[in-house]
Formats: sequence, C-alpha cells, structure tokens
Amino acid sequence: MNKLKIKKGATVQVISGADKGKKGTVLEVKSSTTGSGTSLRLKVQDVCMRTHFDKKEGLLKKEGFLDYSNVKLLAAAEKSKKSVKKASKAKST
Repeated sequence: MNKLKIKKGATVQVISGADKGKKGTVLEVKSSTTGSGTSLRLKVQDVCMRTHFDKKEGLLKKEGFLDYSNVKLLAAAEKSKKSVKKASKAKST
C-alpha cells in the first residue's frame, strides 16, 4: 500500500461529483478493505453534507465520506515540530 499524501488537517478541493469545486479541511481519513481491494475515504469539512435524524437532537447536518480519488491536495497538514536540541560535546585537545 502506498503512503497517503492527504492526512487529517490538510486542505483539499473536490474535483468531481456534486460538490465539485468546494474546498475544506480533512476531518477524518478512513480505510476499509473490501473483497476487491482497499477503499480510502475522506470526511471533509462542509462538503458532502448529509441529513441525520436523532431522537434527542432532531435533524442534524453531518459531513459524509468522499472517495480519496475525488479530491486534490491544496495544502498539506502542518506538522507540529518538536525542537530537540542535542547537547554538543566539547572537544578538549
């Protein structure tokens, strides 16, 4: 399996489907194995909105999953770099 370029927190744009042209941030990445291979799905903020009924809350709007191949990467997720400074050994000659 190839290494994924799109990760949680990345900014993507939808390139096909009903929400073509919309941009958003990746909320979740999900992979599922089927009989014919692995399917990669993304949940993008404010894209592919679905209506969900809850007994307590009523009607809710939630993001649905998109196929990995229907989006393109605009900006990668920022890594939180931990600054680790190594103590330099002093040479005594």
